Amino acid sequence: MSPSFPSDTSSIRPGSPAGGVRGRFAPSPTGALHFGSLLAAFGSWLAARSAGGEWWIRIEDVDRGREVPGAALDQLRTLAAFGLEHDGPVAWQSQRGHLYAAALERLLAAGHAFECHCSRADVAATGGVHRSCRPGARRPDPAVRLRVPDGRRAAFEDAVHGHVAQDVGREVGDVVLRRADGWWAYQLAVVVDDADQGMTDIVRGADLLDSTPRQLLLQDALGLPRPRYLHLPLVLGDDGRKLSKSDRSLAVDAGDPLPTLRAAWRALGQDAGMLPAHGPLRATLAAAVAGFDPRRIPRGPVPAIALHNAPAMPHA
Repeated sequence: MSPSFPSDTSSIRPGSPAGGVRGRFAPSPTGALHFGSLLAAFGSWLAARSAGGEWWIRIEDVDRGREVPGAALDQLRTLAAFGLEHDGPVAWQSQRGHLYAAALERLLAAGHAFECHCSRADVAATGGVHRSCRPGARRPDPAVRLRVPDGRRAAFEDAVHGHVAQDVGREVGDVVLRRADGWWAYQLAVVVDDADQGMTDIVRGADLLDSTPRQLLLQDALGLPRPRYLHLPLVLGDDGRKLSKSDRSLAVDAGDPLPTLRAAWRALGQDAGMLPAHGPLRATLAAAVAGFDPRRIPRGPVPAIALHNAPAMPHA
């Protein structure tokens, strides 16, 4: 039997716009924006703006070990150069640890989370799926995990991929909330932030599609509202890997944004004829907002080479 969920959500302040739409783009500051991350930014911006809603930016800098100095500010400058203006203040996860700590304490107090003394080797020995701790294992720096009962499933309707269901207990296991090195795990931080910032619509890359069921369980455990989800297609480099993981993926050209935006528009499955062939950036963005049709977004990945836009994606 699944444990009952706590009803106290006082440490998180849902603040979604009354009857409106609020979306966000949440990059990690691990390098410059490449075409794949620009596509996620543009897609989430279009989804929010075409619905008359707000679009916020959140810098996911909880993993300071992977952060590239100056990358976050460079990303913000690039988004501004592409005309993707945001609402609200830019949020930095590194400044929001008090919210994550409060949520974790509530989960621990309610029995939904537990300290895990297993090593990485212990978890790897079970196929990477944590179902129980090794008897007698103790370490001075335990991780904290969400307790996922056997048979616990989560399902949701994605605006592009339709019905998505996952047996989280069997396929994922107990979800890490705070790592053994003390850093906050992505799953906890993103759930707390989305609720605290009142996000109604989560538009992001399809590489996070299978993370969503874990986040649904956390939302339930914390008594938080469930936003709507839309997962955008991934862009693959010429080596067949996700563009951000390709050794040959390069930054987009902030000095000449229109070719990249047109390539992103095509990658989103939109009608190229909806955008003006020439003209200022602001006019192109206005036409994109007016003509955006989320029903045209493809499910499958998009090969970068198929977009035929070498200037927008050099060597990608």
